[in-house]
Amino acid sequence: MRSPARLVTGTASAAITVVALGLAAAPSAYAGDFGRLELTPATAVPGAKVTVNTTACGPRGSGIGDANALDAGDFEVRSGEQKEVAVGRFTVPHETRPGSYEIVVSCDNGKEAVGDLEVIGGGRPERPDHERPDQERPSGHVRTGVGGSVRPDSTQVALGVGVIGMAAVGGLWLLRRRTEGVEGG
Repeated sequence: MRSPARLVTGTASAAITVVALGLAAAPSAYAGDFGRLELTPATAVPGAKVTVNTTACGPRGSGIGDANALDAGDFEVRSGEQKEVAVGRFTVPHETRPGSYEIVVSCDNGKEAVGDLEVIGGGRPERPDHERPDQERPSGHVRTGVGGSVRPDSTQVALGVGVIGMAAVGGLWLLRRRTEGVEGG
């Protein structure tokens, strides 16, 4: 037979386990603070205007929308034609790359609504300034004053070849004197 102390300890630990499991499950019961955010269109191209609506803000509710995931910034959400639906609008930036982006609305009543926007196509590729068609392209020689000449000149070419030739002859002469000095000494 079990002692009363073990019976009480076992019962207490079972109760604590049940309470702990209940607390762990409690947040899912309050997940109603997150509502559904409907996006129209749900699939958009860069430059498109997107309308969002949600019932999470309650009747005549309002809030702030967050489209920063696609660099569209914040937008206002206000009560629409239907009193229980809050509505907001934003534009997908032209530079947005294809992908899925999370849009969040934080209502004034403390609830949030979340939805995903799928961006397809478009998305201007980043081009360096030197490739932009609206800018003039440089042409001609670069006049830096260092190395080379602006225009090829046969006199300068002949002088350059002469200097290189003299350096080669001078180098050979030094090598010959050295080898003669080693042999003679």
